[in-house]
Amino acid sequence: MVQGTRDELLGHLAEVVGSVAVAHPTRVAIDGPPAAGKTTLADELAVVLREKGRDVIRATIDDFLFPRAQRYPRGEYSAEGCYYDTHDYAALNRVLLDPLGPGGDRRFQPAVYDRNADAVLSPPVTTAPADAVLVFDGVFLLRPELVDRWDLRVFVSTALEKTVDRAVIRERRVSSRVDIERRWRERYIPSQQLYFATARPIRNADIVVHNDEPQRPVWETPRREDPHSEVRAAGE
Repeated sequence: MVQGTRDELLGHLAEVVGSVAVAHPTRVAIDGPPAAGKTTLADELAVVLREKGRDVIRATIDDFLFPRAQRYPRGEYSAEGCYYDTHDYAALNRVLLDPLGPGGDRRFQPAVYDRNADAVLSPPVTTAPADAVLVFDGVFLLRPELVDRWDLRVFVSTALEKTVDRAVIRERRVSSRVDIERRWRERYIPSQQLYFATARPIRNADIVVHNDEPQRPVWETPRREDPHSEVRAAGE
């Protein structure tokens, strides 16, 4: 494990992205639990890569949700529903990951859904340069439907209890503490535990960022033979 400053982490990630040798855009997954800090890390990495002259496509799993009417067949607080019914992976592969991958034509769409309007989107098709970088953040990115589509896999790990505290701070203007804590403890945290139990994402991660202290992160390349790495990263 290496502990360093935020800038050192970003420099390391940018260096690793630059070392990926593929003949198509580099597809980077930044996975992790809700409120782990993956969106912030993805935004910061995109800035660093652009400063280095890379063409960056910044996208998120939140733009590949099913419409709300389809997302809750098991109930609003169902962990299984969160894991199985929330995201349109077929569309994500079809319009973004496969076009940017081996044999793809690089003609992509960065979204299929507007979360604020709860409406299906069909943005213009754009052609990516062959040396572009897709920086994509979201939950459950290393599950079987997606794991082979990434050229670099980063998992942002934070103690699950800490994500509750962060969520309360982040969402207190739009939700009560009671509602936030219920959503996290009944839906989001159990869905992450289901994810770890079924998909074992750490075994597929190239880099794990331990983000309990964002300004003093710790990062590592997990040893695939280490049976305890999954538990440590899950914050259990």
